[in-house]
Amino acid sequence: MPDGILPDALLEPIRARAAGYDRDNSFFNEDLRELAAAGYLKIFVPESDGGAGLGLAGAAALQKRLAAAAPATALAVNMHLVWTGVARILAARGDDSLQFVLDEAGRGEIFAFGISEPGNDSMLFDSGTLAEPLEGGGYRFTGRKIFTSLSPAWTRLGIFGKDQTAREGDGELVFGFIGRDAPGHETLSDWNTLGMRASQSNTTLLQGVVAPPERIFRKLPVGPNQDALIFAIFACFETLLAAVYTGIGERALNLAVEAAKGRTSAKNGGRSLSQLPDIRWKIADAAMALDGIQAQLSSVANDVDALVDHGAQWFPKFVGLKVRATENARTMVDTAIRVSGGSAYFNGSELERLYRDVLAGIFHPSNDESAHATVANAWLGPLEN
Repeated sequence: MPDGILPDALLEPIRARAAGYDRDNSFFNEDLRELAAAGYLKIFVPESDGGAGLGLAGAAALQKRLAAAAPATALAVNMHLVWTGVARILAARGDDSLQFVLDEAGRGEIFAFGISEPGNDSMLFDSGTLAEPLEGGGYRFTGRKIFTSLSPAWTRLGIFGKDQTAREGDGELVFGFIGRDAPGHETLSDWNTLGMRASQSNTTLLQGVVAPPERIFRKLPVGPNQDALIFAIFACFETLLAAVYTGIGERALNLAVEAAKGRTSAKNGGRSLSQLPDIRWKIADAAMALDGIQAQLSSVANDVDALVDHGAQWFPKFVGLKVRATENARTMVDTAIRVSGGSAYFNGSELERLYRDVLAGIFHPSNDESAHATVANAWLGPLEN
């Protein structure tokens, strides 16, 4: 399935452009244009509407393959796929509140994820963005969103903020979409980072932009909750992130194998490094790590598609998958660099770029501390006051 939707003829030009985007700190315009033309942005859209009708497992397999060629491209495309995937997951559970997302994605709209805020470690459970209710049901949003991947290209931005007047003064979180042509928002040109440069995840300023009533799709209490929207966002965001970083790890392993077979050791009679026990151990260790995370990724994604009920264990599964995938990928890239030798240290080598790209995994939610707290709470119960 991944080969048919993302064939080598499409993938190899994307791979060839990745280094240039990184060097120039430029957006992946050509990649996006070709992926859109191939229908890649519609993989969650039903076949009846011109899409591929895939579930989360199929999308994760494709994103892993794309990330092995161009990590920053895959990471940015993730944000569009998160919203379309959320709509797909909700629809499968009888909730059509985001059907318009699938409809508009089928017509070529590009969605982005405007959720992260500076200093907000509560993520989906609180917001520093002001959501001001308007007559008729719309909302005016004012705030600052960071890491807005696809900044140069999105046509629909999913955002949320807090209506501080709702729920008897406790506040209410309001989720909605704005269009690119809506007045009252600004994209800063502030993406100059160590890695994942082509994603152009610039800061977005919401300066009183209005989401119309028909694009307000959820209102939730402040604080953790088990709403289906939160489940769907966690399922897509964490699983597709894990797929991207697993793809990076797999590419690093392949590069390590190539290096081990291509390099020789003079002090060992000119034999290939692939014949040295220490090198073989390193590569075997990386391969076992890849096997483990691939199995976990497939299991979680397939369970989401199959509507398996893991109850309170779902969120630990999502965050545990994300942390293991990103940490595994970092270890595998490091192993590949050690096996490949000093050439990997030079600016412009693929492993040098992967080394910078893979570090971004540290910063995506859920971070290491938050994930461990989630898992500990699930197994041990909450901390006592």
